[in-house]
Amino acid sequence: MKLEVHQLDAFYGRAQILFAVDLKVAAGEALALLGRNGAGKSTTVRAILGLIARTRGRVVFDGRDISRMSSGRIARRGLGWVPEDRRIFTDLTVEENLMVGEQRPRAGAPVWTRERLFNLFPNLAERRRRPAGQMSGGEQQMLTIARTLMGNPSLIMLDEPSEGLAPLIVDAMARAVLEMKRQGLAILLAEQNLRFARAVSDRAAIIEKGRIRFDGTIESLLADAAIGRAYLAV
Repeated sequence: MKLEVHQLDAFYGRAQILFAVDLKVAAGEALALLGRNGAGKSTTVRAILGLIARTRGRVVFDGRDISRMSSGRIARRGLGWVPEDRRIFTDLTVEENLMVGEQRPRAGAPVWTRERLFNLFPNLAERRRRPAGQMSGGEQQMLTIARTLMGNPSLIMLDEPSEGLAPLIVDAMARAVLEMKRQGLAILLAEQNLRFARAVSDRAAIIEKGRIRFDGTIESLLADAAIGRAYLAV
């Protein structure tokens, strides 16, 4: 198993935000972490990455307990993160942004080059010499993912990757995620868009008020309308 989260609690000050969260993601698998706004999706991602100061429980990545590691050490072990807010260098070109994220190949992880990523995201290939700040929001999201992949992670966590994007861009993003899976990348997808999650994910977990309420296949989730109404309907 690529990532295992065991009984994870997280706190902001004295307030407990996550309660005994359990998750697992295997290589070549996409797990969709679904839930409404404020349910705890982004908090879970940040807790796994070591970005929340106070936590309890265990996070195991590639067989090693990373629960007490700094976020920098976790990233260097090959856990990639694409945050919801697109953290690109707007004054740099697409190619320069990719060069910033470049790291050497990593054992057990697919190897990404600029040309492979331009094949994965043709929009970026057409704009490789354009300053990133002059691109659309969807293209910037693609660039953020591509720059993370330049670090050759073995697992990538995507935080709301389809939010606010045009349908054509969402479809392109889905094709890219499916190709990442085919390359053996493990993917944790924090998402509200059930249609997007259905297109790319093997399993789903639903979080509500910091607790996991469902964990199973996408098919079993779609077959149970009551779960969707209880935890996903707005």
